[in-house]
Amino acid sequence: MNGGLRKAMAGNSPVVVPLCLDPLMARIAEQAGFELGYVSGGALGYSYAVSEALLTATEIADATRRITQRSSIDIIVDIGVGFGDPVHTARGIWEMQSAGAAGVEIEDQVAPKRVSHHRGIEHLVPTDVMVQKIEAAVAARSSEDFAIIARTGAVKNESYAAAIDRLREYQKAGADLLMLMPENDSQIDQTRGMLNGPLAAITTMDQLGHDKWKNSGWNLLIDPITAHVASVRAVVKAYEAFAARGETGLSGKEVFADYRQLGVRAGLAAFYEIEDNTTEKDAGS
Repeated sequence: MNGGLRKAMAGNSPVVVPLCLDPLMARIAEQAGFELGYVSGGALGYSYAVSEALLTATEIADATRRITQRSSIDIIVDIGVGFGDPVHTARGIWEMQSAGAAGVEIEDQVAPKRVSHHRGIEHLVPTDVMVQKIEAAVAARSSEDFAIIARTGAVKNESYAAAIDRLREYQKAGADLLMLMPENDSQIDQTRGMLNGPLAAITTMDQLGHDKWKNSGWNLLIDPITAHVASVRAVVKAYEAFAARGETGLSGKEVFADYRQLGVRAGLAAFYEIEDNTTEKDAGS
């Protein structure tokens, strides 16, 4: 961890947090200058061709551990509804902290989480149930540097006012950062004045340049969408083009040029150095 999350939480301008679905994507984000990355439950579920509602703590922790082993950016992990009741949430905190995460995001939907949330159908738990999970998460962490992010879906499913009320209670329970999904510019502007803790929202990277976010006083704009859509779109385009016309539209020259760069992106130079120093050179080299 590099302290990027805590720095963003204390800052006055929004920081974009891109999707880091695997170690290579995290290294690409780091090389591009990002200090934070996000392991999205939704994206991870899609990559496994299941819903995030079906992911286990072990699967998410394993994905996180692989990422943190090969990059130094701070990783925020989406642990959905905390895997169950407060005792499950506590165990989830141990796992994610052990995996090297800088913090986790917990949301106030029912447990077990329902697949239909992908269709926009969400069922929220009472505020006191979420409060108990947050309290368990705070008690389970071994360091206050490990951030607990409380997310509410109440704006869409109850009301904006209800979302604010929920987040105030979540903050009292110990949440370090508050997340909600504003539905319009007015809510974006109002929220900073209604909540006194660091704020996060889920949006897309390109929104950072828009004035409505730039001067909003929010801290994190988490984007679990853009990188996934861009990569899947490119693969779909190439495969469908080949199936239809017998060619992808990418020349062999540019494919191999980019392919050779994967070793650089992945950081293979360090392995080459070890191998060069510990293996016998070929006679003809």
